[in-house]
Amino acid sequence: MNSRLAAEEVIIRRTVPAMSTPLASIFGSGFLVVIPILASAVGPYAIIAIVIVALVAHQVGAIVRHNILCAEPVLAANSNRVTLVAERLSDIALIGAYVVSVCLYLHILAAFVLAPFGLNNAFNESLMTSSIVGVITLIGMFGGLAPLEKLERIALYLTIAILAALLVGFAVFDIGQFIKLGAFSRPAMPERTPWEIATMVAGTLIIVQGFETTRYLGAEFTAKVRIRASRWSQYFSLSVYVIFVALAQPLVPVLNGVYDDNSLIAIATAASFLLPLPLIIAAGMSQFSAAVADTLAAAANIKENTGGRLSSRWGYLAVGVAAMALAWMGTTFQFIAIASRAFAFYYLLQCVVGYSVCTNHWQRARFIIIGSILAFVLIFAVPAG
Repeated sequence: MNSRLAAEEVIIRRTVPAMSTPLASIFGSGFLVVIPILASAVGPYAIIAIVIVALVAHQVGAIVRHNILCAEPVLAANSNRVTLVAERLSDIALIGAYVVSVCLYLHILAAFVLAPFGLNNAFNESLMTSSIVGVITLIGMFGGLAPLEKLERIALYLTIAILAALLVGFAVFDIGQFIKLGAFSRPAMPERTPWEIATMVAGTLIIVQGFETTRYLGAEFTAKVRIRASRWSQYFSLSVYVIFVALAQPLVPVLNGVYDDNSLIAIATAASFLLPLPLIIAAGMSQFSAAVADTLAAAANIKENTGGRLSSRWGYLAVGVAAMALAWMGTTFQFIAIASRAFAFYYLLQCVVGYSVCTNHWQRARFIIIGSILAFVLIFAVPAG
């Protein structure tokens, strides 16, 4: 009994550091854009929308956790061709998703950094995005990005700190508003058809993406630790997102129906003049760190999927060139929808992986249902706006 308790204690101790990577990814950009996106899509029903997105994300996370437990041994044994092919395809899909994510993160960074100077137009955001991608690529090719990985944990702590400050600031504003008016303000419902709402909400999957990162930490953590880290990360982050959206609702009317990628700055300013500066700093650090992490992951996947024929150096170059070109092809909200579709494709292939190693009919039914939802996101997701 004592040995079992000791083993459980070790797993718990290892789980906390294992949570840093998925949490950094889940909080990477989502909290910066979730409020204007949902306000644009569903107005006063944003809380319902974020709960639905959170539930779908949790079920997708359960499939990733299932694959850590059940698919990884099959892959290691090289015993199921369908599983191997689906896993290889999902790895390739993940490279494309990471490239879009790098572009998205840095577009958001540019929107927040340029906003205080009134320079946040499409050209300047794309220029700044491609410039930062170029810098990351050069550092990766000639020095390696490993030293910049240390920024991830610092950025995570800073992001959680500013999120806590925003939650407190929003709560104080909401209480004051209720005392003064006896009710909470609510954003107006935009004129949307049910189909438009469904396709726009489908484009928000990227907001809660990141739980899959534990799938690729096998060299550092055991399967039990990674499964628990993924689950705990989702419980924590999705709870924070629901509370965050709920507390922000009375502040959304200050935007007057104009929803931009940096609208959170205006909302934070309305809550307290002390919040915008740390928010912008946190946005810059978290987005840069997330872009570095995804560049590293994409380059590593390229190296692995080419059997080492393309080194990490050339992987950095391939990712950088693709991201710089993509930076000029859309807006932040468009990249959010594209990234959601890219990750939906990856998760859909993970459903195939899970289905191929599962003999439980109820589990297979869940793979089919979640896979159908992901197929909807892949085909029909559109940008907010």
